[in-house]
Amino acid sequence: MKMERGQANTAYEISDPSENGANADNHVKKANISESTLKSKSRTSNIKRRIRKASHKGLNVGIHLVVAGYFAYATYHYIDVENNECDSLKPNELCGIQFCSGYGLLVLLLAFIYLGLLYFQIIKPKVGRTLHRNYIYPLGKRWKKFSRTRLVSGIMLIVLIILLAIFLYFETKEDRNKLRSLLAPCLLILAGYVFSSNRNAINWRTVISGIVCQFILGILCLRWDVGRKIFECLGDKVATFLSFSDEGSRFVFGDAVIDDGIFAFAILPVIFFFSFFISILHYWGVMQWTVMKLGWLLQQILGTTVCESVTSAANIFLGMSESPMLIRPYLTKLTSSELHSIMSSGFATVSGTVLAAYLSFGASAAHLITSSVMAAPGALAFSKLYMPETEESQTSSKNIQLEKSEDSSILDAASNGANNAIPIVAGIIANIVAFVAFVAFLNGVVNWLCFLVGLEDIDFEWIFSKLFIPLVWTMGVAYEDCNIVAKIVATKSIINEFVAYERLGEYIKSGVLEVMLQLTNKHSK
Repeated sequence: MKMERGQANTAYEISDPSENGANADNHVKKANISESTLKSKSRTSNIKRRIRKASHKGLNVGIHLVVAGYFAYATYHYIDVENNECDSLKPNELCGIQFCSGYGLLVLLLAFIYLGLLYFQIIKPKVGRTLHRNYIYPLGKRWKKFSRTRLVSGIMLIVLIILLAIFLYFETKEDRNKLRSLLAPCLLILAGYVFSSNRNAINWRTVISGIVCQFILGILCLRWDVGRKIFECLGDKVATFLSFSDEGSRFVFGDAVIDDGIFAFAILPVIFFFSFFISILHYWGVMQWTVMKLGWLLQQILGTTVCESVTSAANIFLGMSESPMLIRPYLTKLTSSELHSIMSSGFATVSGTVLAAYLSFGASAAHLITSSVMAAPGALAFSKLYMPETEESQTSSKNIQLEKSEDSSILDAASNGANNAIPIVAGIIANIVAFVAFVAFLNGVVNWLCFLVGLEDIDFEWIFSKLFIPLVWTMGVAYEDCNIVAKIVATKSIINEFVAYERLGEYIKSGVLEVMLQLTNKHSK
């Protein structure tokens, strides 16, 4: 029995060879099946990838063919109208090349798009990077080192002063009184130096570069005919684009309040539309790309850090509360000087979200866009004058990445963009109501106190405006208009810019500032 029990135990412990062989065969079969499954999945994924790639190429080819067909027919129609109808009909947008409208605008847009595609898809990947690495970057590095020497910097400054003197001589040849407008920037630079947080740390290269850049932009945008026409065209297109918000306002509020021009219903709703559109561009990455390119350009010209340069460029399109969100991960790493530059740029530029509101008051779109573009380098220059950099920046163009959109789809981005404008509109309404009421209270108190001593028609705004008369006079404003312009500047300072622009629009409509505007337009031409 023991032996049988031992044999039984041995038989139980020792496995059957035939069973081991069957298990091995099963493992081999499973391995073969899994390998074939992986190969099948790999082939399927490759096929899907090829199908997606072919579909993508086919879609691109189809889009280009549609664009080419449309452009060909538009060209045929333009030639037909030009040859057969322009003599008998009044000139319209299809008669002659008009680059701000009609066929000329289509040519410009397509040329801009396809030249961009040619550069970024062909030239830059195959030639541009090699040229930049082997030639442009080394030459730029050598030029930067050469131009930073004291002798070369002094010579460049002398040449710059001579060129400025020559320009001013011929510019003011007919009216030397125009030289008076130089007093304001000189006084502001002097004030910036006096009140600077650290005079010894001022980087004069950045300050001078920013002011010169602003001056050159002013010449290109206002004195050069082509540049002025470009910004006038751009301003007209922006105004036309933003005017489409009236359709939404009329649908929601009705025609009566829109036709009457009620501020809260006819003017502020355009902020919803612009915020809606900007959010879509942010979702597509267009806004980040544009801001990075402009920021890089400012950084190369002025020598400012990447974060403040990018934010200053963003302030041309966005508000001072939205633009810092592009660099949100780096806000805690910014130096005090960088934070000051970001705030200064926000106050100096006109954001797109409120641009349309100013336009509705009668302001010129071309002038607002021009001033906002010119203010970007100027704000950086003056911010570095008042608070120069004394710390080491922790960010650079190599390690910064702009914040991407967190929206799940384009519809989500559009909806969130419109919703994000709600606190902006509510804040504007609340502040205007409160500040206008408070200033009215101060006007009443001052008027009462002056009335008791026999002085009439004197209030708080009148007294405050008198303080700005010297400033607006040094800005080049004609003496007879100084009182009105000083009052507008005072309104902007003690209330806000919305009320100031609204009063400016009233002065323009009533013809009070008509003479000054005519002189301004004459000088700009």
